[in-house]
Amino acid sequence: MNLLGDAHLRDWTLRFMALLAADTPAQLDWLGEREWETGSVVEEMELICRVAEGLVERGAFESEGLRDLQAIGHCLTEIDAAHHAGLWAGALVADPAWDAIRPLARRFLLTTLGDWRQLELPSA
Repeated sequence: MNLLGDAHLRDWTLRFMALLAADTPAQLDWLGEREWETGSVVEEMELICRVAEGLVERGAFESEGLRDLQAIGHCLTEIDAAHHAGLWAGALVADPAWDAIRPLARRFLLTTLGDWRQLELPSA
């Protein structure tokens, strides 16, 4: 296990999960003027889920969190191509898949940290 690399990836995963776990108004406030494309967010999340699975295998996360990561990955596959276009701020409001991801991210953080609200939203 590469402790420094795994620690960085673990932190990156936790911070992104904190963003996904936040209520929609908090997510929109955090986005502010940022113009994140939905497709880019989906790709980033898919990468995070794959990386985090490896982190579980190397002991950086508890195995209980793996099912939540896999469920988030499944939700991502449910987001159809039409919802990949445009800005994430619009998708957060229009696509119910993001509402399905939110409790999974919260449960992952709860399992991992004991509280899903203890992390600040990531810096851009």
